Amino acid sequence: MRNKKLYLVIPCYNEEEVLPETAMRLKEKLTELERKQKIDEGSRILFVNDGSRDRTWEIIRTLHEEDPCFGGINLSRNRGHQNALLAGLMTAKEYADMVISMDADLQDDINAVDDMIDKYLEGIDIVYGVRSSRKKDTFFKRATAEGFYKMMNTMGANTVFNHADYRLMSRRALEGLSRFQEVNLFLRGIVPMIGFSWDVVYYERGERFAGESKYPFGKMISFAVEGITSLSTRPIRMITGLGFIIFLVSIGILIYSLVRHYMGATIVGWTTLMVSVWAIGGLILLSLGVVGEYVGKIYLETKSRPRYIIEEILNQEK
Repeated sequence: MRNKKLYLVIPCYNEEEVLPETAMRLKEKLTELERKQKIDEGSRILFVNDGSRDRTWEIIRTLHEEDPCFGGINLSRNRGHQNALLAGLMTAKEYADMVISMDADLQDDINAVDDMIDKYLEGIDIVYGVRSSRKKDTFFKRATAEGFYKMMNTMGANTVFNHADYRLMSRRALEGLSRFQEVNLFLRGIVPMIGFSWDVVYYERGERFAGESKYPFGKMISFAVEGITSLSTRPIRMITGLGFIIFLVSIGILIYSLVRHYMGATIVGWTTLMVSVWAIGGLILLSLGVVGEYVGKIYLETKSRPRYIIEEILNQEK
């Protein structure tokens, strides 16, 4: 029989508009789970303030003072969603038997928590929350989101399709996660590398009830680049393959030029020359950019800077 102490970890950045409603819904869910004896008494909701510029931390502090089931972690400055999430997970693993991470806007159906816990009690260490469909998304949003996952897997950053950061992890899985020390974090790709038993729970994603999305299209592109370059060297290999293809093309152009020379047509077309120069120049710059991205990541890793610094923790358990 597995222990059943649960911590819900919620990263927050400028979430003052949603926090009161989110806290109420999560408290109701925690109470319901305790009544059904799916979790033990003393389970907690842990908000992680990622350097918010609004009243987010003030609201978290008030929630904690009113009800000890709410805890809080205040990072010294904004470190990004992945580092804030990691800070919550690494703190929660000291107290919890299982930890579920989710976004503060509660677009991910909190009722899927029940199924996640059921699978944990069956002996599963990692349970991924996976969207059952994207019917509510616009065509553009659906195409870019699904393209994101396909591109990630094509580039070698293996992820669970249509899974974000809504997941359950056992303490054993969290101990495994703590052994990954890289500064450039992409948890959607790192967690599957831990191993252990895993399963999925499908759910329907709802609308955000307040506030604005923290992941616009531009940030999604940046997130994809971070994931690919953090987990895979395939882009570097693609540059090597591209260089080999260009070499073969250059040989073909050389043969063509010799043939044209012996046929008496020695004037080389201006268009062909300019296209070749611009194409090769663009490929060189692109290749340098990709290599530079990896060199930059190596530079950050060698410095071994802390991934986050916790300024304050609000938790009844010490």
